Amino acid sequence: MPDATRHLHAGSMASNSSFFWAMRLLPKDRREAMFAVYAFCRAVDDIADGAAPVPDKMAALAAWRVEVGALFQGAPQHPTTAAVAEAVSAFGLCMDDFLAVIDGMEMDVAGRMVAPSLVELELYCARAACAVGRLSAPIFGLHRDVGEALALSLGHALQLTNILRDLAEDAASGRLYLPRELLERNGIVERRPTAVLSDPALERVCAEVSTMAEVHFDAARVLLRGCPRGPARPARVMCAVYGRLLARLKARGFAPDSIAHPIQMGCGQKFFIALWACLR
Repeated sequence: MPDATRHLHAGSMASNSSFFWAMRLLPKDRREAMFAVYAFCRAVDDIADGAAPVPDKMAALAAWRVEVGALFQGAPQHPTTAAVAEAVSAFGLCMDDFLAVIDGMEMDVAGRMVAPSLVELELYCARAACAVGRLSAPIFGLHRDVGEALALSLGHALQLTNILRDLAEDAASGRLYLPRELLERNGIVERRPTAVLSDPALERVCAEVSTMAEVHFDAARVLLRGCPRGPARPARVMCAVYGRLLARLKARGFAPDSIAHPIQMGCGQKFFIALWACLR
């Protein structure tokens, strides 16, 4: 097993990752390809979330952009991209999708994700989540057209759910992904993340974002019903686990005193949700 994918196997288990449970359903060659792609995504995400100064983060992401170019020229230098090279060759992955993931991380580093516009949030989801879906779909074995449609709907659903789950954590890092149009519609004029999270109108804003996520989940479920059972199984599991997470977030509520208590889903619960999704 390549070093990058061995590291991700251990890391995913340690982090109780939904990704790990979904990818374990794939045949070995496809599973290893997904772990390699995920290793790349984690590497650039860790830069965006790290403590380095902004110029250093931008330089590190620029170096990954150069590395992606080297990957597609057949000369990867980093152990992670060396592992990704096999997936690129075997499943025809696109360079633009790797670059889009970096673009999304640059939006975070540049400070653009503080009450972004709906258009800006849409762009962020397309880069940070849907691009990952487009990389995943051919590895799963889905037809390109269906895979791209599923990446669009499920990517948005998962990203919006993550936003609602991580409100307090993101605010502590100076980020606020709730769109400004929804804040303004509900009378929130403040833009400081921690101040927004203490506003009584926060619950109404989050309810609107959860409705947006549910629309995307519904679209993904329609697509999944028409997909072959085997190739769609990992996406079906991710849809089921995150759909359940969204339901629990809504049940807890988004009042300022509620969001300080994160929703936890244990290994056993994720396993049974995954099993249920597969049996269906």
